[in-house]
Amino acid sequence: MVAVVSIATDRLTKVFPDGTVAVDGVSIEVGSGEFVTLLGPTGCGKSTILRLVAGLEEPTSGRVLIDGEPVRAGPGPNRQLSMVFQDYALYPHLTVAENIRFPLSLGPDSPAAASARVAEIADQLGITGLLDRRPGQLSGGQRQRVAMARAMAGESRAFLLDEPLSNVDAGLRAELRTEVAALARRLEMTTLYVTHDQVEAMTMADRVAVLRRGRLQQIGPPGEVYRDPRTLFVAAFLGTPRANLLQAAIYAPDGGVLLDLGSQLIELPPGDPRVRPLRERHTERVTCVLRADALSPVPDPSGPAPVLRGVVRSVENLGHEALVRVTTGTVPTPSGQASLEQPTSGQHLSELLADDLPAGHPVRDRLARMIPHPRPEQPPATARTEYGFYPVYDPELRGEPADAGAVVIRVPMPVLPRVGEPITLAVDLDQLLLFDTSGDRIRLG
Repeated sequence: MVAVVSIATDRLTKVFPDGTVAVDGVSIEVGSGEFVTLLGPTGCGKSTILRLVAGLEEPTSGRVLIDGEPVRAGPGPNRQLSMVFQDYALYPHLTVAENIRFPLSLGPDSPAAASARVAEIADQLGITGLLDRRPGQLSGGQRQRVAMARAMAGESRAFLLDEPLSNVDAGLRAELRTEVAALARRLEMTTLYVTHDQVEAMTMADRVAVLRRGRLQQIGPPGEVYRDPRTLFVAAFLGTPRANLLQAAIYAPDGGVLLDLGSQLIELPPGDPRVRPLRERHTERVTCVLRADALSPVPDPSGPAPVLRGVVRSVENLGHEALVRVTTGTVPTPSGQASLEQPTSGQHLSELLADDLPAGHPVRDRLARMIPHPRPEQPPATARTEYGFYPVYDPELRGEPADAGAVVIRVPMPVLPRVGEPITLAVDLDQLLLFDTSGDRIRLG
């Protein structure tokens, strides 16, 4: 195999004939032997970037560089990149061995050398016993291994993988993502991997590039992007369950800072190092982001940590832990302001239908929230605290949403709260994230 290479995109842009901007000025560098994932919701441009790098699409502007040199138009031999698609793209009339050997038939290798190479790769991927079968006789996981083997067979300088595990069942997906990542590192192969699955992106990659609507939001090591998001979109998109996004206002009386959540307050005392940058933002409206592990139940609310009080609405037992939804009377940040994708409620359809259903026409009512409709007039807001913060519910949701003011926390087994009982939650200020109205991070130190 020839030496692996670095891959870079320089202000790469792709505008389709209908005016759709699929990729908007994206610059990414993938070092030699590095594993980088492109992560984002459907339609964010990640697969288009991969096709531009492979030469299957021509950029509207910008460049693709391999080892620092711009590549010529088209997918010709100058790129020597192997691409694995989510639908495997195997030849159904050829055996597994013939599929793997196909890239070698285009090169100078003798039949004996090609057969030896096929046997070596098949052994590496554990598919030696499948070499005489045809793709129609294989499971999804077996087909994906064959597709990987074929990509490895040629004189490839890098792997380009377009959601290769999306058609594999959940149980096998965990095994295969470990195999793919280990294989890429063992071969020290430069890898650009497209996925919408956060677990794949965070567990497989050296670095994660988060995309939204064709634009690069942030790139960095998985832990860094998760802990230190630059934008509200990144903070909201990463993490399971989704982070709690709450409307808030900053007030700075008497040397300290108060985050007014409408019905409750988070107080930062004067000596807290986070106070100084926030005092300059007195009366500003912000989004307060608290991940599930930033909140923890406490029996005694008189401790040093600020607290939120609420009532347990639901308990989702996951075996090793539980996700507890707590109604706090706070107001969620509207999905439009959070820069989240549809549906407007910030939930997937499966989550909408899995919630406790209201009386009347539950399925119809919830589906109605998924359908675009004219925005009604903004309902009058009511001051909820002495500081005069006027939080408003998302006007696209008719009336007060069922989940308004609900936050999700993680609770270890086996002691679980019961639905309907009051609960006090300590707020870990070290995990508190704040974002301004444009969605940019407010640095607290």
